[in-house]
Amino acid sequence: MDSKDEHSTALHSEDIHPALKNETEYEVKAVQDSRFAAAVAQNKPSPLSKGLLMLYPILFVAFMNSAANGFDGNTFGGVSALPDFQSRFGTDVAASQGFLAALYILGNVLGSFVAGPLTDTFGRRIGMAVANIIVVIGTVVQAAASQRRDMIVGRIVLGVGSVMLGPSAQAYTVEISHPAYRGVMMGLYNGCYFIGAIVSTWLEYGLVNDSKGELNWRLPMATQACPCVIVLAFVWFLPESPRWLMSRGREHEARSILTKYHGEGDPGHYLVQIEMDEMRNAIDTSGSDKRWWDYRELFNSRGARHRMFLVLCVGFFGQIDLPPTSYYMPLMAKVAGFTSINQQLLMNALQSPVMTVAVLLGVRFIDKAGRRPMLMASSSICSFCVLMVIICTALQHTNPHLGLTGIAFVYVFLFAFAFVWTPCQALYPAEVLAYNARGKGLAMSGLWLNIVSFINTYAAPVGITNAQWKFYFLYLVIDAVGILFIYLFFVETKGRSLEEIDEIFADPHPVKASLRKQEVVVPKE
Repeated sequence: MDSKDEHSTALHSEDIHPALKNETEYEVKAVQDSRFAAAVAQNKPSPLSKGLLMLYPILFVAFMNSAANGFDGNTFGGVSALPDFQSRFGTDVAASQGFLAALYILGNVLGSFVAGPLTDTFGRRIGMAVANIIVVIGTVVQAAASQRRDMIVGRIVLGVGSVMLGPSAQAYTVEISHPAYRGVMMGLYNGCYFIGAIVSTWLEYGLVNDSKGELNWRLPMATQACPCVIVLAFVWFLPESPRWLMSRGREHEARSILTKYHGEGDPGHYLVQIEMDEMRNAIDTSGSDKRWWDYRELFNSRGARHRMFLVLCVGFFGQIDLPPTSYYMPLMAKVAGFTSINQQLLMNALQSPVMTVAVLLGVRFIDKAGRRPMLMASSSICSFCVLMVIICTALQHTNPHLGLTGIAFVYVFLFAFAFVWTPCQALYPAEVLAYNARGKGLAMSGLWLNIVSFINTYAAPVGITNAQWKFYFLYLVIDAVGILFIYLFFVETKGRSLEEIDEIFADPHPVKASLRKQEVVVPKE
């Protein structure tokens, strides 16, 4: 008799979790087929519990790594269009601007092969500290650059540091987050990208003034160091990742951290016991993360290859979804009658607040609805928006007012995308990668994201120029294919501990295994 049959008959005392013995009314509830999901369903901690309140400031420091990436992702594209920047560094020529952007990618390539071994060998905290030091150096060189060679050096150094931020901070966040709220906490990590994006875009918008000269671009570039300074000031006071400690044989320290932040100070707390048991079974103390050169665990089994395939899918479908809006928005704004630079910068600056609101709303549902259904729903809305953009772009020469409609659908697209895809771009790869492959896998994910983003940024304008609105059909097809791939290949990670996700990929049919449910006895709401 399966668990469903057992719980669909009478309720016995042995069915009731010890934490519920004082309850008087119970009901049967279907949850993910996992020991952890059953335990949380029977006694989910309050988000205002003492342990979680102590955990939030720790996570905020880790989130600043994402904010630092948000600065550069939006700053360089804006300042490179300013006359003073162009005259000093020659970025008025497209090839020259593309060259500086390519140097950033070169830095990403170099940094990606250092990031994983660094965070695996010395710990997540040291990984964050070193990455932020490198970003600060690159920021200072960029902001103070007086010659083209200075900017070249700054772009390379910044590229190295920026790609190193993710593996250490993402691994740290997903490993120390409370498992009952992992989706929310990890989703907010990527949402903090928009802190940097909002500050940089609105700073550029407010500074554009002929009388300010080079301050127009030097100040926005310098502000990228702000979140890095926060990280460097507080990272030394953070607890280390309990999973990294377990991998180093420091079980007592790992238990102490879990007890303090997940177990409300009780070393015998049921969640602490579950996490400790699963970490002992899943984390290899002699795995490939102990060897800086060993990347075999990313590809040496069917399950490992499936994991990396999903990581690459998230990077691809999360980047090749629409032409870069930094290019598309000014074009639509101009057609709609917004011809001034200030108006176009305002259109660009509004994107980040819209996406920030979407992320803050979306993360609340990640752990409730699940990753698969939300990703498919988001991609469906995005596909519809791309179709409407195609129609508006194709017809706007006969009806200029359709330009405004096109802009509206771009914002709808950005909202739907940020509601789900933005949180999941950091959450899902960190969840599906096994511990011993997480550091190196996230480094490869960061490299892949930058490569795909680079191709989209610098190939899309060429395609739009040559094929005009017909080029957008490429994105429509990619978005539609993405929905199919999510349905066929993406496993559901909701309601499971990180170690239970490992069990899914050991199953011959991972997707089906991830969707299995069990029924447990819970107190009536």
